[in-house]
Amino acid sequence: MIEVEGLTKRYGATAVVDDVSLRLPEGRLTAVIGPNGAGKSTLLSMIARLMKPDTGRIRVAGLDVASTAGEVLARRLSILRQENHITARLTVGDLVAFGRFPHSGGRPGPEDARHVAEALAALDLAPFRDRFLDELSGGQRQRAFVAMTLAQDADCMLFDEPLASLDIRHAISMMELLRDLCRNKGKTVVLVLHDINIAANFADGVVAMKDGRIEAVGDTGEVMTGERLSRLYGLPISVERNGGSCIVNYFRSRD
Repeated sequence: MIEVEGLTKRYGATAVVDDVSLRLPEGRLTAVIGPNGAGKSTLLSMIARLMKPDTGRIRVAGLDVASTAGEVLARRLSILRQENHITARLTVGDLVAFGRFPHSGGRPGPEDARHVAEALAALDLAPFRDRFLDELSGGQRQRAFVAMTLAQDADCMLFDEPLASLDIRHAISMMELLRDLCRNKGKTVVLVLHDINIAANFADGVVAMKDGRIEAVGDTGEVMTGERLSRLYGLPISVERNGGSCIVNYFRSRD
């Protein structure tokens, strides 16, 4: 469970996150959507304690994020940021192994090796284990950072635009993996997504943000309607459902 109460972050007179309160239940995949500047990444950064809020309180799995010891919080909460820069020349295996530090304290054992191997296999990275990050494509590097986050094996996992640079096959594969972690292992996954079709088809719930505020929160089918998405993004959007699939159409006719 992730609980946010009265969260606000200001830069000067501008509130980039404005008095946000929400509860995200455990064992579900939640997509955070909205236009640029909505406050999505800032919200995730504050939940992960990468950024200090001006007001408000955050609890993750019952722990107060502001006061919990870092090593304790890192075993319950992980985050993949939108931008990741590493200057050291690391192999893929070295990077993914960093995810085990909250558990191993720098002295990895067989259990840590198992988690690293599983994360590499899950992201189709086992053949690249000994390759340096600067020898990979952008999509391969992105998958390596996601694998590091998975190897941490936290109860709650936050991802800011995890599909960046990924082709369609790997984007779908990653979403299936994250959804399965929620359904089969009880993980709580929260993702900032710009692809609203991906959100509509994989998320259990959606948080829609605009101008720093929550516009809607609830089950995906309730939030992802043409009327609501049209207001959120400021253009005509339609939503078609056919069985278990959903198509969000935001292209204007050429006629």
